[in-house]
Amino acid sequence: MRTELAQQPVDATTTSAWADLTRLSDALEPDLRGWFANDPGRAGRFAFQAADLHVDLSKNLLTDDVAAALVALAEQTGVAARRDAMYAGQHINVTEDRAVLHTALRRPAGAGPALHVDGQDIDSDVQTELAKVYAFAEKVRSGEWTGVTGQRVRTIVNIGIGGSDLGPVMAYEALAPYVAEGLECRFVSNIDPTDVAQKTADLDPATTLFIVASKTFGTLETLTNARLARDWLWRSLAEAGAVEDTEQGRADAVAKHFVAVSTALDKVAAFGIDPRNAFGFWDWVGGRYSMDSAIGASLAIAIGPERFAELLAGFHAMDRHFATAPLASNVPVLMGLLNVWYTNFRGAHTHAVLPYAQQLHRFPAYLQQLTMESNGKSVRADGTPVTSDTGEVFWGEPGTNGQHAFYQLIHQGTRLIPADFIAVAQPAYGLTDPVGDGKAVEAGADVHGLFLANFFAQTKALAFGRTADEVRAEGTAEELVSARVFSGNRPTTSILAPALTPSVLGQLVALYEHITFVQGAIWGIDSFDQWGVELGKKLALEIAPAVAGDEAALAAQDASTASLIKKYRELRG
Repeated sequence: MRTELAQQPVDATTTSAWADLTRLSDALEPDLRGWFANDPGRAGRFAFQAADLHVDLSKNLLTDDVAAALVALAEQTGVAARRDAMYAGQHINVTEDRAVLHTALRRPAGAGPALHVDGQDIDSDVQTELAKVYAFAEKVRSGEWTGVTGQRVRTIVNIGIGGSDLGPVMAYEALAPYVAEGLECRFVSNIDPTDVAQKTADLDPATTLFIVASKTFGTLETLTNARLARDWLWRSLAEAGAVEDTEQGRADAVAKHFVAVSTALDKVAAFGIDPRNAFGFWDWVGGRYSMDSAIGASLAIAIGPERFAELLAGFHAMDRHFATAPLASNVPVLMGLLNVWYTNFRGAHTHAVLPYAQQLHRFPAYLQQLTMESNGKSVRADGTPVTSDTGEVFWGEPGTNGQHAFYQLIHQGTRLIPADFIAVAQPAYGLTDPVGDGKAVEAGADVHGLFLANFFAQTKALAFGRTADEVRAEGTAEELVSARVFSGNRPTTSILAPALTPSVLGQLVALYEHITFVQGAIWGIDSFDQWGVELGKKLALEIAPAVAGDEAALAAQDASTASLIKKYRELRG
């Protein structure tokens, strides 16, 4: 079911829109101050609503002509057709010959028309697995599911890596106010043994449940950590006298304290997990797109099925916007086009994501995998070399933390760094400053309001800067004026939501999924494979014997690698 859309992508650089954008960029002299002063309607014209998200694009380096040319680029490269092919289940992941159907994970029950792909009833498969996850979550939350000693679960430890970790941990942190009292989730991902040791150090094994998340149940890091966790469980329960240190005692412990998210039921069973306690997903779900599948089981337990359903509804709301809104008012399309504009025409290499919401502190890390694993490609979907730069380095930190770290570079550095600012109007924790500072902040001031004053101020400062005359007017000594000038014209997008609810989180994640899709479609690449992560993993398996002392394996290494391994072995003693 391969699609010609994927096999023969349009070369964006050959389109008339690309030529128009090149001409417009060459002639563009950014002047956000002037643009706003001369165009009272600019703020309203470049602000859009997508589900619950208010998205203001007006502080971008965007004119009406640039916006029109960008939309034309989307039209001429077939973005809408490729989007529709994805929703229909065509195999747009060509290197793996797979459909790309993460959007099907959040289709509501009974949605029409029914989705049948490759002989499978996708809707039925999704709803069946989701019901299984929900039923298990209710058992854990109610105390019906107990550990081997009969005690209810208090801590869920999710063991995964990549998409099996980044999505669940980001969402758990973001939705912390919704987590059931008496439940906690921890997340183990790094193969560094420190990770699992620290995450289990203060846990009671009798009240701990491990979720091992690995589609193939063969991911080296995940299975290594799962074995370490299993050994910890056996040892700790035996030392406490909770189980006998026998084969049967160990089997009983694993059966009650381990479940899996995997489709490799034979390997799950060999590990000791009852296959009935394994939750599956499908090869049409990429790992970085899987947090709303059974990979989110830890989150479903923590916040409950009702809230998890709200998360899925938020995803679906953005999916519908992306599928139906005209290109000229389609927020994921416009944001994806802006990223192309900055990457290919304005010389940007990185992209900052700056959430003014502490609960979203892991969101930039989540987006790093989503965007860079998807669009870090140098060949197109048909195997030919790309004809333009692709991808951006995504990075960021929450709120005022970033202001006191790297904002200097964004404000006054020599590099263009587009930035997305994200904030919510209603905080999870509404606090007032009991004292104030006697000047700008009075006693009883709303701290969230003060926080968001920074959100508004930073985008204003980046857009409009401060001229030399304005600096002089403040009484600054002439020799210091140049150091205090801000050039402005630093592009930002502002995203404002009512509150960080499960639905809003789903909308945010889906928004960036679709932004990533749009960029990949324009560049003609396959955004849904990740062959770039495979070589290092393969070589690690080949090098491991040399690290362990195999001299023949050591001799097979290049001089630099061999020297490093020898030094490591020397230091290790």
